[in-house]
Amino acid sequence: MRRPAAWLLLLISFVTFGPFDLRADAPSLLGFSASRAAEQVALEQRFDGVLKAENLREWMRQLTARPNHTGSPGAKANAELLLSLFRSWGYQAEIEEFWVLMPTPRERRVELLAPTKFVAGLVEDTIPEDSTSGQKAEQLPTYNIYSIDGDVTADLVYVNWGLPEDYEELAKHGISVEGKIVLAKYGRSWRGIKPKVAAEHGAVGCIIYSDPVEDGYAAGDIYPKGGWRPPSGVQRGSVKDAPLMSGDPLTPFIGATKDAPRLPLAEAKDLTRIPVLPISARDAEPLLRALGGPVAPREWRGALPFTYHLGPGPAKVRLKLAFNWDLAPAYDVIARLPGAELPDQWVIRGNHHDGWVTGATDPVSGAVAVLEEARGVAELVKAGFRPRRTIVYALWGAEEQGLLGSTEWVEHHAKELADKAVVYVNSDSNTRGFFGGGGSHTLEGLVSGAVSAVTDPQTGGSVLERSLAYGRVWGSLDEDATELRLSALGSGSDYTPFLQHLGIASLNISFGDEEEYGQYHSIYDSFDHYVRFGDPGFHYGVALAKSAGRVVLRLANADVLPIEPGRLAKYARRYTDEVIALADSMRAETEKENRRIAEGVYRLVADPTKTFVVPDPKDPVPHLNFAPLENALEDLDASVASYDKHRAARLAGDQPLTAEEAARLDRILLGLERALTSAQGLPGRPWYRHQIYAPGFYTGYGVKTLPAVREAIELRRWAEIPAAVDAVSASLKRFADDVSKAAEIWQGR
Repeated sequence: MRRPAAWLLLLISFVTFGPFDLRADAPSLLGFSASRAAEQVALEQRFDGVLKAENLREWMRQLTARPNHTGSPGAKANAELLLSLFRSWGYQAEIEEFWVLMPTPRERRVELLAPTKFVAGLVEDTIPEDSTSGQKAEQLPTYNIYSIDGDVTADLVYVNWGLPEDYEELAKHGISVEGKIVLAKYGRSWRGIKPKVAAEHGAVGCIIYSDPVEDGYAAGDIYPKGGWRPPSGVQRGSVKDAPLMSGDPLTPFIGATKDAPRLPLAEAKDLTRIPVLPISARDAEPLLRALGGPVAPREWRGALPFTYHLGPGPAKVRLKLAFNWDLAPAYDVIARLPGAELPDQWVIRGNHHDGWVTGATDPVSGAVAVLEEARGVAELVKAGFRPRRTIVYALWGAEEQGLLGSTEWVEHHAKELADKAVVYVNSDSNTRGFFGGGGSHTLEGLVSGAVSAVTDPQTGGSVLERSLAYGRVWGSLDEDATELRLSALGSGSDYTPFLQHLGIASLNISFGDEEEYGQYHSIYDSFDHYVRFGDPGFHYGVALAKSAGRVVLRLANADVLPIEPGRLAKYARRYTDEVIALADSMRAETEKENRRIAEGVYRLVADPTKTFVVPDPKDPVPHLNFAPLENALEDLDASVASYDKHRAARLAGDQPLTAEEAARLDRILLGLERALTSAQGLPGRPWYRHQIYAPGFYTGYGVKTLPAVREAIELRRWAEIPAAVDAVSASLKRFADDVSKAAEIWQGR
């Protein structure tokens, strides 16, 4: 599958900065002249040579020795350990402390009252083979943070994944959840969407359980024989309304310093409206067995050994929750290596360090790779290296509650970051498998070039080659693809405040997809689990350090920032085509459905022995004017064509940029992502400012591209679409104007 000649020609033709050099041994790197590219490649080879897998293993052992959740003694001890490591390597390092809302349970009760009696245990079993699973006194109990207090008793309804389309299916069966408690499976969406949608449909409580069909015995052998979730395992997690905003619920838009003004708890907008609690498959089984009503659709059924019914009743359940609504410190460990030439351009690399319990996979597997990367850079510094731009390493606290540590830091330093931040590079969990990445599409070429130079630990080929093969097998890439395709970013990790709040170009990169991942957010996400089922030799942790290290070092050292505006133009056109096609398909589907309803088709096929509700006609899809968006894309295409033309001509003429021109070009490239934001933000959620990428209002982590336009169409909010189209068009026009200014620099103007 290797295509070295094609890959080399691609790089020479399209990404060289500086005079073309067609010698076979001349390296070619995006953003570098030929001579400096050779220096950079030699630097990266020295960097590879100092990385050691045994360091990652030892740091993971230390960082996962005890629970390290936000506000715990373990979290403070870990932050101090991280600080001491960075300082020992020569970084200017400090801990920045923010005080965030960290409710912990005072009372949790799930009780089946009828037709039989049962009280859920709400406890995860100690496993002798897992040395930290028995640390009960220090472990957070199983709960969903940012659920409200509540004591409700009601009939139970099974709602599958608890997504909007599941309630549409229930309506066809004549089932309402008004005044009921819903039981939803974990999976298919971010957990916070489940109580949100349940409350919108009138439910008074929500219980979320881990069905073995997802990550238990249906997937493979359970822990400790295999890596999958045992029957008592529970997925903790945040249920704050993250699509509204990230960060501390009491300090929106400002950093949660100790003396920051805070909202009263009753005014926090992103808490749930109903009580919600996660439970294990073992505790869910009696509840599901007690349900009556229609048999659940085939695709709704899980892997527990009985027939799944929808309800409501005869199962009647009491759900009682009460919390201590306290503040707790979040510790952000920030380490700086000042740039020798451009100290006010910051390349930021981050991962969080807090877990729900000990958090070996999530997040320590990523954090130790970042540590080894930072140590490797420090070793280069000891040998005389200094980056041109400043490198900042950040290990965030309080990510698990809703990206609190990173968001508070970004909000607190927003003005300085808006002026200085070049790119933010994030990781989170890391295990053995395939390289994957998402992020700003202007960085796609940079990432492909970086991982083409890293050896995959399993195959011996390049990381790029293995990931391309994976994409071809699963159909996400064409057979002739020679570059990775970055996915668009929604939310779910610490890139969110950088990218979607401030408009700082961002990446989220890691390895994975081969581990047995049934321990998520449970006490079993431990060192013992990871060294058996995650990345036993920490070889992929080193591969991540090499991959991300190259991205960081190239950003820090490049003659001109390796940011390519033409790639954004390509994806913006693709996303525009998608929303136009979405409107057309919805129009056709609506017309077809309404015709069926009018002709009585549903009444003819209804089974009189079952409850069946004929759906109401839907409002027709009106003509939608996408002309402003298409006009903006034409302007963008023209500006990119001019940029590429003048850049190529300048390079072909062997006329390197002057220092003054390079500085001007850097400022424009640094600000390109900012141009895609709007100060007003998205409709109904002004914290999210990016007009191209955002988490979906009903997906949570999952991305919606051109979110204002796409979601207005999906939610049939026709009156909102003209303003949404105008907002996206304006952002693309700003981007195009900046690209035109960059083209003038290449032109020598």
